[in-house]
Amino acid sequence: MEKGLYDSIDNKQFYKMVFILVIPMALQNLINVGVSAADVVMLGKVSETAVSAASLAGQIQYIMTLIFFGLTSGAAVLTAQYWGKRDIRTIEKVLAMTIRFALVVAVIFTIAAQLIPEQLIRIYSTEQDVIAEGVVYLKITSIGFLVSAVTMIYLNIMRSVERVIISTVVYFVSLIINIVLNSILIFGLFGLPKLGVVGAAYATLTARISEFVIVLLYSKFYNKEVKFHVRDFFITDKLLMKDFIRYALPVVINELMWGLGTSANTAIIGHLGKAAVAGNAVAQVTRQLATVVTFGLANATAITVGKAIGEGKQHLARGYARKFMHISIVLGVLGAGLILLVSPIARANLSLTDTASSYLKFMMFVMSYFTIGQAFNTTMIVGIFRAGGDTVFGLILDVTTMWCCSILLGFLAAFVWNLPVQAVYVILMSDEIVKVPLTYFRYRSCKWLKNVTR
Repeated sequence: MEKGLYDSIDNKQFYKMVFILVIPMALQNLINVGVSAADVVMLGKVSETAVSAASLAGQIQYIMTLIFFGLTSGAAVLTAQYWGKRDIRTIEKVLAMTIRFALVVAVIFTIAAQLIPEQLIRIYSTEQDVIAEGVVYLKITSIGFLVSAVTMIYLNIMRSVERVIISTVVYFVSLIINIVLNSILIFGLFGLPKLGVVGAAYATLTARISEFVIVLLYSKFYNKEVKFHVRDFFITDKLLMKDFIRYALPVVINELMWGLGTSANTAIIGHLGKAAVAGNAVAQVTRQLATVVTFGLANATAITVGKAIGEGKQHLARGYARKFMHISIVLGVLGAGLILLVSPIARANLSLTDTASSYLKFMMFVMSYFTIGQAFNTTMIVGIFRAGGDTVFGLILDVTTMWCCSILLGFLAAFVWNLPVQAVYVILMSDEIVKVPLTYFRYRSCKWLKNVTR
């Protein structure tokens, strides 16, 4: 039966479609990581304190961004399948509905970042110099949270209807602006004062505003098919809202719990010292770079499988899912190799203490096998399962493996058993490996395959 799934697919057309979708989204992911990497690399040349402060302050925006991602991933369950039915008007309603929710989230995070920044940073560190610089970075970058909400939701919804190039353009311009301003403001080029962390924050804020401006221009003058209508903000389609809550809410909770989980990991590591924080900051950015194609694949999987289901071609959707699963394993292995290759280069070019450098070497090894598991699980959960409306399973799986396994045991290892940093790190990064067999069994059951359109 599984072999028959392959026989029904035109391989040439399939890989052409994958290439058209994955490459722009991989470039977009690469550019997004590049923005974070620019801060880490440039601030890494300033001091350990600077790179740790920006990294920990960025955790607040990271949680907010994951909520946005949850909203758009949940919305994409609907938009990808309605795209298969060519129901543009419903997609426009989903777009407005998603932006409305995202703006509420952005307002809450902005207020918190402006009023209680020190309390937020203190969750991740007890070192006063790191907290002080982190507060400054957070207060400046949080000014752009509202525009980031609109930008991210709009671009992600456009991806679910196969409009993937605009995201690449927007984030590429943003990356160039961020790198140029980082260089000028952090290091004080052209006679300007050296601003360090403050300069990095202003560069990031300017990049976010530039993204928003490009999206507005694209929406108004170029995108003639799926339009954003202000009036849809005030229209409530009860049936559509019910579907949105049913499929999007588990994804939002899933991404929030996963984001809080990764932040909990960062908080545990943050209390192990500045050297551990600096090592983890570099290791995480390297992992993100190594998985840019993987996350592009997951998004392409959701679009392709979801569209096939919306068209009523369930057999084709299963065939696509199997092919995407095999591609994810290959990409995971390639990502692992890249991390191991980059490890000595990163250690040689950053201003890290000997302790931080030794931590980084070990963390890079852990990230290499972690990346293989993450590539497989992400394609399954974010791509295949969500495309078929199976959003609750991912929520249950992530919460149990992360919170009841890696975080709980990692906390005990760090603060009760007082194990070495390396042992704590292995435990904290174990959840993706634990998930692999559970994810595969769910895929084999085909319980994820549902048409959710009306």
